[in-house]
Amino acid sequence: MTITRADVGFRSERGPILVALMLTTGLVAIDSTIVATAVPSIVNDVGGFSSFPWLFSAYMLAQAVSVPVYAKLADMLGRKPIVLIGIALFLVGSVLCGLAGSMGALIAFRVIQGLGAGAVQPMAITIAGDIYTVAERARVQGYLASVWAVSSVVGPTLGGVFASLGIWRGIFLVNIPLCVLAGWMLARTFHETVERARHRIDFLGSGLLTLSMTLVILGALEGGQAWAWNSPLGIGCFVLGPALFGAFLIAERRAAEPVLPLWVVSRRLLLTTTLASFGVGAMILGLTSYVPTFLESALSVSPVVAGLALAALTLGWPISAAQSGRLYLRIGFRTTALIGIAVAVAGTAVLAATAHTPNVAAVAASCFTIGLGLGLTASPTLIAAQSSVEWNERGVVTGTNLFSRSIGSALGVAVFGAIANGIYASSPAGEAKGETIVPASAAVFLTVVVVAVLVGFAVFAMPRDGRRVSDAAETASRSTRPGA
Repeated sequence: MTITRADVGFRSERGPILVALMLTTGLVAIDSTIVATAVPSIVNDVGGFSSFPWLFSAYMLAQAVSVPVYAKLADMLGRKPIVLIGIALFLVGSVLCGLAGSMGALIAFRVIQGLGAGAVQPMAITIAGDIYTVAERARVQGYLASVWAVSSVVGPTLGGVFASLGIWRGIFLVNIPLCVLAGWMLARTFHETVERARHRIDFLGSGLLTLSMTLVILGALEGGQAWAWNSPLGIGCFVLGPALFGAFLIAERRAAEPVLPLWVVSRRLLLTTTLASFGVGAMILGLTSYVPTFLESALSVSPVVAGLALAALTLGWPISAAQSGRLYLRIGFRTTALIGIAVAVAGTAVLAATAHTPNVAAVAASCFTIGLGLGLTASPTLIAAQSSVEWNERGVVTGTNLFSRSIGSALGVAVFGAIANGIYASSPAGEAKGETIVPASAAVFLTVVVVAVLVGFAVFAMPRDGRRVSDAAETASRSTRPGA
């Protein structure tokens, strides 16, 4: 079956929906890079340097714990109302962040942003999975990847410009017109018919999941800083958090409609792709959080330059993601992802090896290589998972995959923050900040290498026959979904 540009392009019947999905994706894409470049300026204005990792962890935690809930609701109520709710929350959170007067308030408002992102990103991907076949998605991936490519340049550049001008609040307020436009486009172009039925929302499971993840991340980020690792608080977080997660698993077995069905991790393909997504999330947020601060503090470069170095990471990803469809349709999802993670391991190794001799060009080249590798890893593993299920399970599967990536990002930032803060705390009194940043960042980058290798093991464990579903089977699956 030959897929032409007219079948999936802007002028096709589904073209207006594709444009709306690209705008929606842009909300999260720009936010993923625009904040990191302005961290030093934010800290200089409102203080709280040791707490700045929470700008990312709080956002990612809120996003992570809400994704399974949104995914389940989307399978119950449809995709459209959920994505519009997400855009509205993202808009409210952005406005409040722009008005925040302290680091604590900013972190709290980032939680609201994260709750919006928890609906926006997975719903955009799920809608694309609903309306396009596997072969079509190989080309559509290029359109969606172009959003990340543009955002990888626009985000850091805007963040750097706003930071340089002393108006860092603009990085949040710029979301206002984007949210309004994305919401209007989706409301106008995307229509679906959903079969109404009585459902039971898993409030107990949602609550237990939120509490358990919050405690684990809180313990990882604040341990050794706000309290000692062996203090009652430190021990309590790592005891109570896993205990509540165990209670969550028990509750899911008994729930009539579990928010995170355990069958999702009982299938080998879904389990391995979920683990890979977890590691990818940790890698991308760890680098996004620390690369700009590393360059600005160690080399005293401007926020714009640091942002452009980071942009290499988020530019490499969409370039390879756009081409990944051609590869996985020929050689399979697993082989494509293995090639990608091998490239990512090489890039992280170079970044870690050169960290003690900081150089903007070397950092940018390493980030670009890592981005290329992650683009060839994340896209095939996600689409492999989506393609193995039908419409009524696709929301949960997509949500679980992105939930895992978000949890990986939140835990990754927390762990990397604990490593960096530990080095800051042990540095000799009077040592220059830039001198401390170098060994701290080097330790973080080395940890990213380890995570990349672990992702490689997860990808290697994917089933060899988990390559793709036929176009005919995929078309049949889409034709039986509500609203098709």
